[in-house]
Amino acid sequence: MIQKTLAGIVLGWTLLAAGSAFAGGCPAHYMDGRLPEIRNPKLAKATTELCYGVFGVMHSGITRTPLWSAERLLPANLKLAKKLSRDDSFHAEERLSPSQRAELSDYARSGFDRGHMAPNGNMPDRQTQHESFTLANMVPQDAENNRHLWAGLEGRVRDLVRKEGTLYVITGPAFIGKRLQKVGNVLVPSHLYKAVYSPGQKAGAAWIVENRAADELDLMTIAELEEKIGINLMPSLSARQKSAMLDLPQPKQKKSRRWPF
Repeated sequence: MIQKTLAGIVLGWTLLAAGSAFAGGCPAHYMDGRLPEIRNPKLAKATTELCYGVFGVMHSGITRTPLWSAERLLPANLKLAKKLSRDDSFHAEERLSPSQRAELSDYARSGFDRGHMAPNGNMPDRQTQHESFTLANMVPQDAENNRHLWAGLEGRVRDLVRKEGTLYVITGPAFIGKRLQKVGNVLVPSHLYKAVYSPGQKAGAAWIVENRAADELDLMTIAELEEKIGINLMPSLSARQKSAMLDLPQPKQKKSRRWPF
């Protein structure tokens, strides 16, 4: 009897641990509360989950960038964000070890922007805006790409939220190929992606763009993006749901601005 009781306790803890692994520390930011699953073992090393007010990050101590930033975008939050003036406050993430995090000095005079993954323009208040400026939410991004094509793409996602209602969005870098460079200690991604899922339409889609000054971007299903980057971004969705194509609008090109996004 005692053995059965102990076995039950052990099983209970095992299931609880498994459930926690699926949920992560901030399930509210993820589709069905499920944390993405890293399939590529090279990406799985030295990772740290970071939770913020309206987005969650999986940070890599190898690349010193996020592997993804995840958001549950709500129309009410975007309405508040639209009224908020921009207040730049780029900063290193103190919750990370100095041996694994990016520093402001890594980006200095690099020629790259500090590119937001969860955009400042989605943040509903000063606290979440400040959180979005952590370097744990940044990648080295081509300046023209960041300020034009990518900024337009972020705006289109906000337009879609106002039209569709709640959307789940996961944004991140991809490190494809062998000829990757660094700025300071930070690895420069070859590509950037943004996956969007609409619970209302039960469909999603993704953009992926090269990290360079260009007007081209590829539109694909979430399933196709997952195969390309080696991460199961939305593990609660079926293969059929990941292949159902959401009609994503073409991004508008933003005019040049004096500050990076």
